[in-house]
Amino acid sequence: MAKLVRCDEAKGLQFHEFDQSYVERLCSGDFRTEQHFVGYFSELIQLKLRSRVRSPEIVEDLRQETFARVFSTLRSEQGIRQPERLGAFVNSVCNNVLLEHYRSGTREDPLDDDEDSKFADKSVDAVTRISQKQMQQKVGEILEDLSERDRRIIKEIFLEDRDKDDVCTDFGVDREYFRVLLHRAKLSFKSLYLKSMAASSGDKA
Repeated sequence: MAKLVRCDEAKGLQFHEFDQSYVERLCSGDFRTEQHFVGYFSELIQLKLRSRVRSPEIVEDLRQETFARVFSTLRSEQGIRQPERLGAFVNSVCNNVLLEHYRSGTREDPLDDDEDSKFADKSVDAVTRISQKQMQQKVGEILEDLSERDRRIIKEIFLEDRDKDDVCTDFGVDREYFRVLLHRAKLSFKSLYLKSMAASSGDKA
């Protein structure tokens, strides 16, 4: 029997039970399950982070990073062995992200809502430099390797410069959930870009 997700900081919130079926729907990309998951845990994560981090912008950044890591693990070959402990797993990931933030000594400068591609590494910055001719072919190849949803998001936001509200309508999701989808798409692009660069360096060696 699935156990209740408990969080001392979330008194007053309605707890939800998680089981294998829920995790399987989450891993398969079921929109309703993903939206429920993000909405439910956003409240818990924000309660934790707001009591420990001064900047609302950094809270949002850490929240997105937490979800990105959780989804990455859930959809990996290993996954999670105890679906009923999904809540504890998300909490653990959030703790790790928060600890890394403390250790990094990152300045809590605001992030513009429309500039959430401000990753420090050059791999993500490649998306913003898409207009450079020497990058177009490689970016095109990387986009082809992305999932259909991630490819659509990258193209419509970064290449076609579509309004985010219009894209949210097309995907049938709200702005908060779309931020998670966008963050995940950028991480997928970054991963493939790094692999591509490593392969290119190996060919030249």
